[in-house]
Amino acid sequence: MVGPYRGLFNGPGVKGFVLAGFVGRMPMSMLGIGVVLLVQGLTGSYAIAGAVAGVCNIAFAIAAPLSGRLVDRFGQSRVIIPFAAVNALALAALMLSARLDLPQWTLYAAGLLVGATSLSLGSMVRARWSHLHGGSAKLHTAFAFESVADEVIFVTGPALVTVLATMVNPYAGLIVALACMFSGSIALALQRRTQPPVQPVRSAGGTPILIPGVALLSCVYLGLGAVFGSVDLITVAFAEEHGAKGAAGFLLAAFAGGSMVSGLWFGSRSWRISLRGRFVRSLGVFVVGLLPIMFIGDVRIMAAGLFLAGLAISPTLITGFSLTERLVPPSLLTEGMAWISTSIGFGVAIGAWAGGRLTETFGPSNAYGFSLAAAFLAVVVGLAGSGLLRLPEAPSPAKS
Repeated sequence: MVGPYRGLFNGPGVKGFVLAGFVGRMPMSMLGIGVVLLVQGLTGSYAIAGAVAGVCNIAFAIAAPLSGRLVDRFGQSRVIIPFAAVNALALAALMLSARLDLPQWTLYAAGLLVGATSLSLGSMVRARWSHLHGGSAKLHTAFAFESVADEVIFVTGPALVTVLATMVNPYAGLIVALACMFSGSIALALQRRTQPPVQPVRSAGGTPILIPGVALLSCVYLGLGAVFGSVDLITVAFAEEHGAKGAAGFLLAAFAGGSMVSGLWFGSRSWRISLRGRFVRSLGVFVVGLLPIMFIGDVRIMAAGLFLAGLAISPTLITGFSLTERLVPPSLLTEGMAWISTSIGFGVAIGAWAGGRLTETFGPSNAYGFSLAAAFLAVVVGLAGSGLLRLPEAPSPAKS
């Protein structure tokens, strides 16, 4: 399993941008649950907590393609630094609004600014990999590694922020998230030799979302994002209902842990099945894996159930980003990948809002039905439009 990953980090500057990107995107797994724990602890309402988290995600979803376009036009370094500075100030304002018991609208306003200035560092790191290994079979392994890195973040982040928020201070998790975001982002911005060069735009006013295959992927990932957002919030309520609120982060870590294990395995294989075939199969496994969690009433069994449910996440994300890289012209690559992130962000916002409402109305176990329905809808859309994802296969490993 380790073989294909050997030598992947040997190029000049590769280890630096991988490490900086990893640290800089730690908040993507910490921010949502950190906001939920903070706001729910202050207001006693999962609906309000989900709404504030949802505002962050909606703002990110709207802004990500725009910031991605700025990166494609002006380069990563010139965009990252000002965005990171404003994002740090906005997150500090969110915590101060909560600490000083300011009017509720200030939480939403600060959350809006936090989301709008959050950069899709994962897209930027993948763009660097694409610049280094575009057209090579190594790109599959690199994207697989990045999905595994994402899942390591989602394994450690929720557990870390939960421990900090419940055992140290309600604000401690968000403070650590702020420190990771700012230090990692600035470190990535300063590494200019590995960033993709700015390429001339060949079609004025063009946007990747108008490419049929990218539009289809965005719709699919909207549904998957709704799964992620709802599972995050509902699982916190599930743990609290069973007297183990502090275990919520570990339950979410189990969900991400399944994805991490499958991502390592998936990236180590040389596949003969087409990218489209891998994508469709991964979607099918994902919806089947979610079925049992509606019927589990024990925290320890739920950890195992979420681990199994997470096994299809990485393969679905790896193939989705690989398809996007093949479908989008180089001059729009960062924006194209940002559309995947923005779709997930919209879905997470919808899922967090719906999960909060349904949890308070029907209880957490029944609310998981929304997660299952969202996954099923993503599968239906992916299968129905899979013809839009047909494309020539990348060069075989023997030629890379």
